Amino acid sequence: MSQQEIIASLPAHLRQFVKVQDYNQYTPRDHAAWRFLLLSLIDHMATHAHPVYLEGLRKTGISADHIPSIDEMNQCLGKIGWQAVVVDGFIPPAIFMEFQARKILVIALDMRTIDHMLYTPAPDIVHESAGHAPFIVDVDYAEFLQRFGEIGMKALSTASDYAVYEAIRHLSIVKEAVRSKAEDIDAAEAALAEALRINAAESPSEASLLSRLHWWTVEYGLVGELDDYKIYGAGLLSSLGEGVNCLDDNKVRKLPLTVDAINTPYDITREQPQLFVTKSCKHLTQVLETFAHGMAFRKGGAESVRKAIVCKTVCTTVYSSGLQVSGKLVKAKTDAMDNLIYIGTEGPTQLAWAGRELHGHGVDYHAQGFGSPVGKIKDMPRCLSEYTMDELKSAGIVVGQRTVLDFVSGVHVEGLLDHVERREHKNILFSFSDCRVVAPMNAKGEAGETLFEPSWGQYDMAVGDRIISVFGGTADKDRYRLYDQEDAEPTARVHYSTDEASLFSLYQELRDARTKNTISEAFLLQLHAQLDDYPHEWLLRFECLELTKDTAFSAKLHKELEALAALSAEHKKLIATGCARLPC
Repeated sequence: MSQQEIIASLPAHLRQFVKVQDYNQYTPRDHAAWRFLLLSLIDHMATHAHPVYLEGLRKTGISADHIPSIDEMNQCLGKIGWQAVVVDGFIPPAIFMEFQARKILVIALDMRTIDHMLYTPAPDIVHESAGHAPFIVDVDYAEFLQRFGEIGMKALSTASDYAVYEAIRHLSIVKEAVRSKAEDIDAAEAALAEALRINAAESPSEASLLSRLHWWTVEYGLVGELDDYKIYGAGLLSSLGEGVNCLDDNKVRKLPLTVDAINTPYDITREQPQLFVTKSCKHLTQVLETFAHGMAFRKGGAESVRKAIVCKTVCTTVYSSGLQVSGKLVKAKTDAMDNLIYIGTEGPTQLAWAGRELHGHGVDYHAQGFGSPVGKIKDMPRCLSEYTMDELKSAGIVVGQRTVLDFVSGVHVEGLLDHVERREHKNILFSFSDCRVVAPMNAKGEAGETLFEPSWGQYDMAVGDRIISVFGGTADKDRYRLYDQEDAEPTARVHYSTDEASLFSLYQELRDARTKNTISEAFLLQLHAQLDDYPHEWLLRFECLELTKDTAFSAKLHKELEALAALSAEHKKLIATGCARLPC
């Protein structure tokens, strides 16, 4: 499928995040940087990565010679049941997870700049394609990755989680921008530090804990034994720095992977002091499922509702009938045994079933919130959702007539029953007019709180004797969107000067000559002479060194590169890495 066909196949709430790759945006120097990084990574990872890595590069359409085309990648990915889309930098974690659940790799559009080749603060096409794509050719790993997405998109998150995401995104944009001012970077770093401080003061949410598990597996995982392991984490596979340094057992501790890894936070600004080793890809899924077993979407009940209330974000509560209530939970009444008897939301709320909004029950209608009892009706042994319309009539519950519902919990509902909404032979919603809802008496025998009065208008009562699930986000994501990409800060695009354009033409000349196999010493000497105008351009000098056979000329290039290596620690590392893979 082409990029446009894949985009058209997506639901609207995901489609808004997807861009179209303009292959012409990549400069000849971008392709040279890609080539340098991939050849260096392959040289290192051939020994230290899991054997699937090199096979995966081939099978996912990734060549060391040029930045990958997403259309070419999709021709290869389609054969193994996956797809790829391109996005602009960071996207909300829940959206990222939903793409993954749909077996879609999210690839950042941008190529890291030559100033950030060892490490980029922003997502880029090196990390997202050469890091993440290769291992999905392994069936067990691909299943783990998809399952991670399915679980991750349901995790409860807090408002401060999202604030951290936005601060990280902003900082990455500012840092990667070529002409950012120091004060702008300082301000962005301070904003992130403050967001992290607020977030750290809270108990970590499900989403936060799951992000740690993602970091220690998908991003920075090792596989094998503690004393005999290989790299599979995308963050390590795409890093010339940490991908090498992590192998030093004296500096980086290796721990066996268990679900307890969620107790280890990570710092994205520095190399990690420890890494976790999984036994196998199947073991990854076992650890993931162990974590998921304790999540609110699996457990339901009062504990899960209280978790959601603490988060103060929009989530979805699922009744045993299948009715889904999406909104910010603020109320959870329970009985003496901690069984839920009433829940309530505030602000825009959506009612849905099987992920589709019920007609007339969107956020405009339920703009102020929604509240409803939970439990069984007195003298009715089955859940109210399970009765046929005839059985309801026999129990005195008739559309068009005044109806009284006394719950076992003591909640009292009385009003004119206007409508019963049914799905797949189940009652999921009762709608009343002239309705009053009263909470149970308290322990002192005093009248319970009035939960709904006739003057408030129509009362819609959810049907279900239990809350079976609570998950992050909304049920019908297209009709109730939590994220708007149009409001997101766009990644800064680089505008090159005439002088830089002339430099890029030299890169293209060398690239064309290599492709056509017309490299000669005279050509290299002529090209090198033009580099006098670009005294700090190390990468093009290195490309010349790769191709020269003349001892005197190569010695000259070595000398120039040695001088450039003294400019910074990054220059030194990159030049040393490149020279190490050249023939002596």
